[in-house]
Amino acid sequence: MECTINWMGQSGMAFIAETGSGHVLAMDGAPEGGGHNHAPRPMETVLAGTGGCTAYDVVLILKRGRHDVRGCQVKLTAERAETDPKVFTKIHMHFVVSGRGLNLQAVERAVALSHEKYCSASIMLGKTAQMSTSVELVEA
Repeated sequence: MECTINWMGQSGMAFIAETGSGHVLAMDGAPEGGGHNHAPRPMETVLAGTGGCTAYDVVLILKRGRHDVRGCQVKLTAERAETDPKVFTKIHMHFVVSGRGLNLQAVERAVALSHEKYCSASIMLGKTAQMSTSVELVEA
């Protein structure tokens, strides 16, 4: 896996990341840190990537189990250390999974499997952060 980060110039703290798969992601800093707030902060992208990683797992696990999953939303809330390095110290992920006739235990199992076995990002962040999850089902 590869990624190249380019600083967009001396007038701020914006960066463009080009991934090994050929996609582009913009990042920027907060105004108090010299940025212009034109894109997500780098640590927000870490949190977003973690949410995407675990949502991917949950949907894939449910589909493979032949569950009629039709939607999956993950709302992440995080706390960071007050001093440098400002690592994540707590992350809560609330899953809202929609579908027809979904079984709460099956969805909770998919979430647990993601966090215990498959999601590299959440397992990695779990080394510094207390991780917690909750699940809500919506009939669709």
